[in-house]
Amino acid sequence: MTKIADLRKNYTQAGLLESDVVANPFEQFQLWFEQAVAADILEPNAMTLATVTAEGKPSARVVLLKAVDERGFVFYTNYNSQKGVELQNCPYAALVFLWGDLERQVRVEGRVELVSESEANDYFHSRPPSSQLGAWASEQSTIIHDRSVLEQRLQQLAAEYQNREIPKPPHWGGVRVIPQEIEFWQGRPSRLHDRLRYQLVAGKWQIDRLSP
Repeated sequence: MTKIADLRKNYTQAGLLESDVVANPFEQFQLWFEQAVAADILEPNAMTLATVTAEGKPSARVVLLKAVDERGFVFYTNYNSQKGVELQNCPYAALVFLWGDLERQVRVEGRVELVSESEANDYFHSRPPSSQLGAWASEQSTIIHDRSVLEQRLQQLAAEYQNREIPKPPHWGGVRVIPQEIEFWQGRPSRLHDRLRYQLVAGKWQIDRLSP
């Protein structure tokens, strides 16, 4: 049996100095993201999304980043799902990207807003038809008897919308996380990792080094 406490890795690939980063965190993220894509990392846009329940209990799951620009980080979901309801009750979230092969991590914290209907529609109709039907077939986070419930519902929808445009469900759309903080983490030897945090202060991004 693997002894978990003995699992450790000495990070030696690179460092992260203040002189290595650009002033704009979105540009810095894009640079690292492109390097993660070039490194052929599995699902480089996968990110852990953390929310809180109405009782203040943390809740986390992995979702996929679908857009990023100066306005924030966008993913899509069923608004009636657990995460959708939690974000309606408490419109703040945290994101974590882990690119292990590059010994890098990016953390994002901020408030959330829904993307516009036109933006959500454009993305929805860019998806494969099977994914569009899946958004209708699944009442995300609800209890179902077995998988056949989903498969039967998908077959019904496929027949209903055969040779027809599939409309976007009204309960499905995008969520944008608008950052207040973005932290870039680079693994270093002896666990003395590099952590550079961008924090929005009075409308400007301030960069600070955090102790690992």
